[in-house]
Amino acid sequence: MARISILLLTLGAFVTGTAELVVVGIQQRIADDLNITIGLAGQLVSAFSLAFAIGTPIIISVTSRLPRKRLLIYALAMFAVGSAASFFSTTYTAMLIARAIVGMSAGVFTVVAFGSVSKLVPADRIGKAVGTVSLGISTSMVVGVPAGIAVTDALSWQAVFGALAIVAIVTMLLILRFLPDIEGDEEVPFLRQFRVLRNPVIAFAMIASFFFSTSFSSLYSYISPFIRTVYHFSVSQASAMMAALGIASVLASRMGGVWADRWGTSRTIYAGLVGGVISLAIVQSLSDVAIIGSALLCLWLFSMSVAIPAIQTFFIRQSPGFSNLVLGLNTSVLHLGVAAGAGIGGAVAESTSSIAHHPSVSALAALVSLTMAVVAVRRSTTTETYVKEAT
Repeated sequence: MARISILLLTLGAFVTGTAELVVVGIQQRIADDLNITIGLAGQLVSAFSLAFAIGTPIIISVTSRLPRKRLLIYALAMFAVGSAASFFSTTYTAMLIARAIVGMSAGVFTVVAFGSVSKLVPADRIGKAVGTVSLGISTSMVVGVPAGIAVTDALSWQAVFGALAIVAIVTMLLILRFLPDIEGDEEVPFLRQFRVLRNPVIAFAMIASFFFSTSFSSLYSYISPFIRTVYHFSVSQASAMMAALGIASVLASRMGGVWADRWGTSRTIYAGLVGGVISLAIVQSLSDVAIIGSALLCLWLFSMSVAIPAIQTFFIRQSPGFSNLVLGLNTSVLHLGVAAGAGIGGAVAESTSSIAHHPSVSALAALVSLTMAVVAVRRSTTTETYVKEAT
């Protein structure tokens, strides 16, 4: 039963991950159709992420004692509503609102899914299970994003969101039928949940998370126009490149969870960030070599994706009994970073009329993330006590 449950959560992660990432692949078509710049189209990522970041902790706090299965179903229902609203959007403002609805519901589902893992599997298998759920998000890069590009080329970008609404409803029905009841966490008032930040380990780790996602988003939010303008890829070549990036992320998500259990979360996080910084530095210096640059971009995404399940596992192990709370805050921080990265990337694109410098911006943020991660790991001793006292 645990395996089926994890697979259902992974399916939901795939659907919500596709909704978040698919805009990256089709933002040029959206920009053309809505008559906006590519920089404004990139802010559709920010709208999703800000709603994810701000709305998720509030809802998680209010619903902390609600059975997890019921909350997962509610989240997917709202996700379907937001996706349907995206389908019918004909203006930029309407699309921003729809993206906010989708972002908030996706945030709730993601946090509850990751938090439920610790209640479905033994402690020594948490990293692997988290990696499996993360695999759903990574698979959305391989299947969801290229499929979204194909559907957009064949039909329209609106059809992508219509399909997401349908798949979300199917996933909701499967969870209703097969997922067992999962109890909620201990109740913690909304304002009190921020007391966990008194714990220096949690605080520094969340700063690391913020710059991690800022690094990722500042480049990935513009990866499709980047490879098309810098490497002069055609639409089909860009689609194939997006699929290759997705494959790298899928492999990394699976391996990152296993490595977190086998070698420890800190080593896995370090390896991912170091690999990301090095590959980005070389990408920037070889920006005119398409083959080498493409391979290095795959290495970059692989490295960063390896760290994701390790980061989630680190927080779960640091806060037993309060994993949903801490994961909710961290997921919000991650998406604030995504919004910041998309905003910074858009500002750089608008001010320089180019996206060729984005790898350098991404590498700088990754270096800050690595520094904060080292501080957090070195201070991690009796965090469980700190979290309990803080809440």
